[in-house]
Amino acid sequence: MNRITQTFAVLQSNHKKALIPFITAGDPNPSLTVELMHSLVKAGSDIIELGVPFSDPMADGPTIQRSSERALKHHVGLHNVLNMVSEFRKENMQTPVVLMGYANPVEAMGYEYFAAQAEKAGVDGVLTVDYPPEECEDWVRCLEKHGLDAIFLLSPTSKQSRIAQVAKLAKGYIYYVSLKGVTGASNLDLENVASKLAELRAVVSIPIGVGFGIRDAEMASAVAKLADAVVVGSRIIEEIERSSQNELLNNVTHLVASMREAIDEQRN
Repeated sequence: MNRITQTFAVLQSNHKKALIPFITAGDPNPSLTVELMHSLVKAGSDIIELGVPFSDPMADGPTIQRSSERALKHHVGLHNVLNMVSEFRKENMQTPVVLMGYANPVEAMGYEYFAAQAEKAGVDGVLTVDYPPEECEDWVRCLEKHGLDAIFLLSPTSKQSRIAQVAKLAKGYIYYVSLKGVTGASNLDLENVASKLAELRAVVSIPIGVGFGIRDAEMASAVAKLADAVVVGSRIIEEIERSSQNELLNNVTHLVASMREAIDEQRN
């Protein structure tokens, strides 16, 4: 049983939901990323999604685009991100880490080499936004060979054929994009989310996390009533943007801890 599966099993046995924060590796400075990861864990995060900086993040809104731009100014690439995970693993061998990004950096490295290096670094899962499930069975097999979960996105507009393909290939958890549009969008419709999750659970057997549009503890609590996990990205990046370097860790910790507390009010 890998770390992601084990984490969800423990949470389920304790009638709790997962909190999955997203940060971009290297933002605002590469020297802070590992310390920020540890702060997220201390604040109650169960899994960390670590973004791989990319110059053309087409699925991301302005907030996360800016985080990639800041990281790229420090020349943070995929090799650096794997090194950060290795550094994190020196102190934390329990918390799952999922790399989230785009195909180009993986293709440039070669996905067989990437998967081997990711396994060595201590990565647990990979979410590659622009690898369509209909065309990446070889990619999934490569990840499986190295003990890595292939994590996929589903959205309100996903067709039944894609849902079936994702159900067949996905491991760890599925990331349900609760809104049409890019990351950082708002106006989350909880009734629509509830309806779609019921539809997905008729096909999908692994946990489902919901992200996009989660701005505060109240919304995190509401989503936790419906989903197995709450994924928060843009709101954390905004906190990083508006904080001085001296305040950053405390501010992010406080934000994530408030969401953790709200989520824990929702027990199965």
